[in-house]
Amino acid sequence: MLHSSGPLLSVDLTSRDATTESIDDVLESYIGGRAVGTKLAHDRVPFDADPLGAENRLFLSTGPMQASQMSFTGRMNATAVSPLTDGLLSSNAGGFMSRHFADTGYSVVELTGASDTLLIVHVRGDGIEFEEVPDLAAATVPETCAYIREEHGLDSDHVACIGPAGENEVRFASVMTTEERAFGRGGLGAVLGSKNVKAITFDGDAAPEIDVPAGQMEIHREAATDDHIMKQQGTVAVMDLANEVNGLPSYYFSEQSFAGVEGINGDAVAEKKYKKGTCSSCAFACKLPTRDEARGVETEGPEFEVAMAFGSNSGVDDIVDVMQSNERCDVYGLDAISAGNTVAAYLAANDAFGDTELILDLLDKIAHREGVGDTLAEGIGRVHGELGVENWSVKNMDFAAHEGRVLHGQALSYAVANRGADHMYATFYSVEYPLVPDDEAMDPVGFEGKAERLVERENLMALNDSGIICKFSRDYMTPERYEMLFGADFEELLSVGSRTVTLERHFNNQRGFDSDDDSLPYADELPGLEDAIREYYQSRNWNGDGTVPRAELPA
Repeated sequence: MLHSSGPLLSVDLTSRDATTESIDDVLESYIGGRAVGTKLAHDRVPFDADPLGAENRLFLSTGPMQASQMSFTGRMNATAVSPLTDGLLSSNAGGFMSRHFADTGYSVVELTGASDTLLIVHVRGDGIEFEEVPDLAAATVPETCAYIREEHGLDSDHVACIGPAGENEVRFASVMTTEERAFGRGGLGAVLGSKNVKAITFDGDAAPEIDVPAGQMEIHREAATDDHIMKQQGTVAVMDLANEVNGLPSYYFSEQSFAGVEGINGDAVAEKKYKKGTCSSCAFACKLPTRDEARGVETEGPEFEVAMAFGSNSGVDDIVDVMQSNERCDVYGLDAISAGNTVAAYLAANDAFGDTELILDLLDKIAHREGVGDTLAEGIGRVHGELGVENWSVKNMDFAAHEGRVLHGQALSYAVANRGADHMYATFYSVEYPLVPDDEAMDPVGFEGKAERLVERENLMALNDSGIICKFSRDYMTPERYEMLFGADFEELLSVGSRTVTLERHFNNQRGFDSDDDSLPYADELPGLEDAIREYYQSRNWNGDGTVPRAELPA
């Protein structure tokens, strides 16, 4: 089975030293990326670790497909205990850093302990350097990248960093790379902030030799030549469809369609797109570099989730206003989905939907934990009571845009996902929208057959996150192609994903998570949900209370 190669680099920030050790046995069983990060975290992080304490560990990892030149492979994984959900969480980012990471020769970099001074950690193929950077305190993401470029000659493609939000331990702070790509959901930027790490850089020429089958280029050619709507509009292309099926969260989830959708939909974004945007080696080029010269806004995006959070969910119908919010999140290092939804909660509490000046002011305050921003920086799950609004989160992770009240399988996914209400954990929405091919589609209403299908989807997404292969490869990847690329039976590959999900669940069980946490704010509106959750547990051979039996725990 194709897998990553190279030792684990363990960086102790307290003592400022580093050690390497072979993890070949883990790589052989878990491929790379999220699966390897999850296995190492499960075995090396104390079950009772404070997410913002020195005992938490952050694992950065990539997969064997970074040795290829295939589209959909320019991605990285980060794993740690989440300050937002309080459970083990992996986050995935695109951009151009993954191959620079691979060039260091390490398969995984682990950060342990905490520094007493703000640091940049430079990881190279020939060694590691700790640079004290107290003058970068409160620096934005662009300011930090500019410093590294000027002082070390490394552009932002070599950099993972945090902005003020991470330093101030905002529970939904991002780790940013290539300036505008984010390890977003779950607040792993706050983990770096708690460790006093402003940035990590990767550089070298020690990439291991991994022989990826030549069949990769057929997939690459198809990605390059396909006339796909996402190449023009990114994920926001689905917004009109979501609105038509009454599935676009609006006005802090109180409504499910938005009258001003034409101002923030795919056509609106396409009008502001000024060049192609992509990730390393990817010919699919679905990213959205956008700008509005009249208002001096330039950003990458917004994607569908962000256009929902800062658009329809905040009562905003101007794409340039949404672009400004997106840009502000990237500059400060905030997860734009959680930031937008949390701002929407405040707008709902204060009858202030559509107030774009207030939105930007709140983002400033959240990133710096000033005034009401200190409250909002805790996230919806912790502050909804104080605001007097409904708790639109699962496991403290606020909801993504794909509407579970319309797409019932996606609702089931939100309920049981170890990561909370995040759409990418299983991407179940992709089999319930009307545009799905008939042989793959499921009726969005009801739960028949969906628990077993959800298990398959979760396992496949975990496999992608371990490879690492972008989830937008779904129109190009088949079981036969997975087998060709990774040199293993498809069911064996899916078992890697299954073990990953089970390890996440077991870790979270040890922190007190059980079936009580697998719930939805609109559960009463979905007859059959509880039965579907029980069927999901049975499909995974878990206990009826959502815990993992010892016999099912992977070795």
